[in-house]
Amino acid sequence: MHHLISVMAGAAMVVSLAMPAFAADMTVKGEVVDVACSTEKKDAGKGAAHASCAMSCAKSGQPVGILTADSIYTVTGDYASNKNAKLLDFVAKNVIVTGTVTEKDGVKSINVKSIKIAN
Repeated sequence: MHHLISVMAGAAMVVSLAMPAFAADMTVKGEVVDVACSTEKKDAGKGAAHASCAMSCAKSGQPVGILTADSIYTVTGDYASNKNAKLLDFVAKNVIVTGTVTEKDGVKSINVKSIKIAN
């Protein structure tokens, strides 16, 4: 019995280490961008001047994110599937997104549940 408890405790520890740092439903506001350009080009990788490049990257299935004032959240899950098909209408636009936010190794992600154009 003691051995079983030790094994279970070890398994629980392994599972907890594999889990992201946190997972919580949040609403974030920002621009839908392609992650690579936004990260590498800074201000030149966002906004109307970069919209056609962002759309091209999104259509090719490159990672898309929500660029907020202080971070970027890579979109995961259903909205990122099929080469970002559900996000294409929102590329280079300011949006309000609700979803489950996780962070692992300093990278924030959001599994989008809803998205709408910000006013």
